[in-house]
Formats: sequence, structure tokens, C-alpha cells
Amino acid sequence: MYTPHHFAEDRPEALLGLIKKYPLATLITHGLNGLTANLIPFVIGPDSGQSLTFCGHLARGNDQLKDLAQGNETLLIFQGPDNYVTPTWYESKKENGKVVPTWNYITVQVWGHAVIHDDVSWLGTHVNSLTNTHEAGRENPWLVSDAPDDFIAKQLKAIVGVEIMVTRMEGKWKISQNRTEADREGVIAGMHTEDPNLSAAMRDYYDSK
Repeated sequence: MYTPHHFAEDRPEALLGLIKKYPLATLITHGLNGLTANLIPFVIGPDSGQSLTFCGHLARGNDQLKDLAQGNETLLIFQGPDNYVTPTWYESKKENGKVVPTWNYITVQVWGHAVIHDDVSWLGTHVNSLTNTHEAGRENPWLVSDAPDDFIAKQLKAIVGVEIMVTRMEGKWKISQNRTEADREGVIAGMHTEDPNLSAAMRDYYDSK
């Protein structure tokens, strides 16, 4: 990923924080039929004191499983908030007019190798973890155990688990770091109406520096 130094983000807490908040990743593989991409929600694997992992699952009929089974390098792209930036938000527009539009965004790319899981025990643990993660905080959270056991058993037979063993991660926070402070404040203020999530992410980033 092309990442000028002022956009680079390598703090583990920032990378994992983005992934936890935006867990739907584009899973990209390369196999006999070329490139394949699918959108898959991932959760951070259990802390075993070893390498960082991300766990997800695919439908048993998904041909991407064949690519993953080959052991080639796999890429996950987690996409945070993004939005168009109009030059009218820049304070410097009033000073010299030398401004152009751009696009602000936050993303994390993860490289690794996949381990396929087809046993019911692993899948059951994974599905419970995925469900509990996204049901947490709801007034009446749904539990896997709320559904009949035979129904859940049938659903588990229809999926295959995927665990990505992470080899490296890169983060890119392209959020106006190359602009003046006045320009950045203008973008944060203007973005608040169009994309409050991106505006808040920008504010959090600059407050943390």
C-alpha cells in the first residue's frame, strides 16, 4: 500500500481498535482462477500468547476455500470511515486559492496465511465469539443457545472456519496530516455534518498526538 510517512499508522492499539470497530474485511486470495475477494466479518482470535490471528468463516460452497487451502499469502483489508473533502473547508482557500479536492480515509491491511477449520468444536466457539461480540451492549442480546440445538448443528455443517495467522499489518490514516492546522480544523468541522464518524476519528487522532 502506498503510504507517505505522514499518513502511516503503526500503533497496535490504533490498528486493532479500527479492526474491532470495522470488522468486515475484504478477504483477498490468489489461486488457479486468479484473484478472488469476499467480504467476511472477522474477530480477533483467542490470546494464546502466540501470533496474532483473525477468525472468520465461509460458506462451505465458497470456492475461495480452495485458494486458502493452498497456503498462499492472504490479504485482509479493513476499511474505516471515508469521505470526500471539498476545498471549501480549507482556510487556505481564502488565502491563495491553491487547493484541490481529495478523499480522506482510514484503512488497515493485514497479511497472513490461512488455517482451515472444519471441526464442530472450533466452529461452535467461533460462532459464539462472533455473535457475542456484536450482540454485546444490546438491551436483549441474542445468544446462539437461543436457537434449537439441531438447527445450530445444521448451520455449522454449512460453514468452514478460517483463521488468518498474521505476518504483518499496515495502517493508513489519510486524514489531512499534510495540511495546516487551520485547514485540518476546517475539515473536521465541515466533515461533522457529512460524516460524523470520520470527523470524530480525525479529532481523536489529533488529540492522541
